[in-house]
Amino acid sequence: MEIGKNLKLLRNRLKKSQEEVATDLKLTRSSYSGYENNVAQPNLESLILFSDYYKMSIDDLVKKDLSNFNDNDWKKVDQGLHTDVKGQKLRVLTSMVDSNNEDLIELIPLKASAGYAAGYADPDYLKVLPTFHLPFLSKDRKYRSFPITGDSMPPVVEGSYVVAEFVQNWMSIRNGTPCIVVTKDDGIVFKVVHNLLSSEQGFQLCSTNSFYQPFTVHANNILEIWKFVNYISPELPDVRLDDNDLSKSLKSLQKEVHELKSMVKN
Repeated sequence: MEIGKNLKLLRNRLKKSQEEVATDLKLTRSSYSGYENNVAQPNLESLILFSDYYKMSIDDLVKKDLSNFNDNDWKKVDQGLHTDVKGQKLRVLTSMVDSNNEDLIELIPLKASAGYAAGYADPDYLKVLPTFHLPFLSKDRKYRSFPITGDSMPPVVEGSYVVAEFVQNWMSIRNGTPCIVVTKDDGIVFKVVHNLLSSEQGFQLCSTNSFYQPFTVHANNILEIWKFVNYISPELPDVRLDDNDLSKSLKSLQKEVHELKSMVKN
């Protein structure tokens, strides 16, 4: 583990003493010094403290040699952005294939959706899911189908399933794009996405139902993003007639009523 050397490097970047950092973190100086000198290994609670204080993911703190970081790497650290939003490193994506080695579309049933944030990359989780093909979709892209709950995204109603395309480079997402966003804290959410990566290191998520207020999710809290392609619904969307169609429908109804009255008289 690189934790001791990394802690010392991060502290020196802040130009703080061991005493100052220990005070900030409500630790004794001897405890903090022991971690830096690899005399003791921090427990999970201490790692979380260091991660929040230095704006560095626990994984990077423990596994990476920060002395090898370049200017761009440190820029991400200073912004508090741990996630590879450009997809320069291949995102881990487990997928099912058929006998011809062609990708299948995994359907996440509602009962399985609560565990998706933990099992999205686990073959044991995915291999028991229903799968299907949609022949009109591109074979060069990866798709998955997600369940929709609630009434925040009409005309897509509760009980529908959204088929969505995996997004490798989050920077490519345009404002106003409907997406399935898989978050660490809230699981699967379906929203209209506005890209705020350059300014706020995250995305604003909006509903098509104005009753629900927009909210922002930091990129560090996002596991996957899937761009909306189509949806499967148990209901037909509401059809609104324009004035001309409404007038025609009314005249047709009046005609039918008149014919019905004539039949009754005869």
